Amino acid sequence: MKIVADRVSKGHAGIPLPETTLAYETGRVTIAEAEVGDHPTVLALMMSGRMRTDSGQLTIDGADDSALVRERVALVDAPDVSEPTGDLLLKDVVREELMFAGRSASRDSVARAIAENGGADYAGVRIADVPAGIRVRILTEIAAFRAGVRGIVITSPDRHGGDPRDWLAVARELAERDFAVLVVCGYASAEIVRPLLPANPVAFDAPAETSPGAAPDAASDSTPGATAATPDDFSYETESERLA
Repeated sequence: MKIVADRVSKGHAGIPLPETTLAYETGRVTIAEAEVGDHPTVLALMMSGRMRTDSGQLTIDGADDSALVRERVALVDAPDVSEPTGDLLLKDVVREELMFAGRSASRDSVARAIAENGGADYAGVRIADVPAGIRVRILTEIAAFRAGVRGIVITSPDRHGGDPRDWLAVARELAERDFAVLVVCGYASAEIVRPLLPANPVAFDAPAETSPGAAPDAASDSTPGATAATPDDFSYETESERLA
């Protein structure tokens, strides 16, 4: 599976997303740099088929089919869209995510999913306080459970702190299992992790300035426990209706 964004953009004058060409594919980790304003979330939404482009084209294996991209790609931990509410305990987040994935959400299933991904000591801890590497591993592994998912877009894992090589290890393991993996992260993290990867088709050059108040008109991912910003004039709900 290969997903290609060819000169896609959103908004006016590069806000919230300037013209971008980017691709990610099965068996590889692609790193895309974005950290200003809404750029990370908008780019992730675009690359997972959850936001319409204002210009350019998004294709999956050569086909212009955003619905298929949404079906095949899970959007993980995107700020204001699919990130779990910070005050929820890890075990409660996992329970909801397992239910969303159509898996057993029994107490034993939740405990096993957490333990298998190195989070046993954090089951009763707020998700906001779980170390970044463990958080990303658990959320991505459960997202990979969803029927039909063959791609993962991880959004701004570096915002949680920690060593970026921890979440890179998660991304590489998924790629080795034939998932297509895109990680949207800041410039400093990209400088650390990119040399650790084989050559990747990566490009995302954000302008130096952006409007912090600009809000993406995105379809909210349906992850339980997620929060969504909904400005009256430019809302996620409105875009959801457009995509329906």
